[in-house]
This record gives sequence, structure tokens and C-alpha cells, in this order.
Amino acid sequence: QVQLVESGGGLVQPGGSLRLSCAASGSIFSIYRMGWYRQTPGKQRELVAGITSGGRTNYADSVKGRFTISRDNAKNTMYLQMNSLKPEDTAVYYCNADLKIYYYSDRASYWGQGTQVTISS
Repeated sequence: QVQLVESGGGLVQPGGSLRLSCAASGSIFSIYRMGWYRQTPGKQRELVAGITSGGRTNYADSVKGRFTISRDNAKNTMYLQMNSLKPEDTAVYYCNADLKIYYYSDRASYWGQGTQVTISS
């Protein structure tokens, strides 16, 4: 059983910062790509940032220069440092991991339960 647990969401004023964490636990052989997605009511879930096991990153244009994704492979944990937050960053943020649960298994995608981020004065 694999679990992804996000933490670090909350309410912050515009211009503020938050750091999200995503911890993967359970029967995990190897984690490949990980990513942060976000979703607002009535809209599709969108990619915020992704990171490969080797540390290669990509970002949505809307967050470039403000958000930084990172991961600690030894801890199976991923982070999202969010700075200069704007009201339009308000969303539920989801963690995603592409992983194998053992050597001969297929790669599969897992999701966390989401954490609310609200940017408001």
C-alpha cells in the first residue's frame, strides 16, 4: 500500500510564502517522476511543477521564478517552496508520484489527498 501525504498548506497573504511537503510511504521500490498539481472548482487539474529522480525540473509559466520544486530521494519526500504568492495561486495542491512498488511491477501513478492553499488579505 502506497501513500502520498501532503502538508504545509494554509492561508497566507499576497506576497507571502508557503512550503508544501509530500511524503511517500509504503511498499516502494523506486520513485521516478514526481510533481505538484493544483485544481480550483470547475477547472481541470493543472501541472504546477515536476521533477525527475535525477533532479530535472519543469514549471508552469505562471509560477516560474516564484516556485521551486525539490526532492529528497533518501526520504521519498518532495517539496514545493512557493514565494511571492498571488490570489490566483489559491487552489488545492496535489502531490503525484510515478513509481514502482517492486522491481518487476509496472510503473503506476499515485496521488495524495490534496492540501488547500489560500492566498487572501
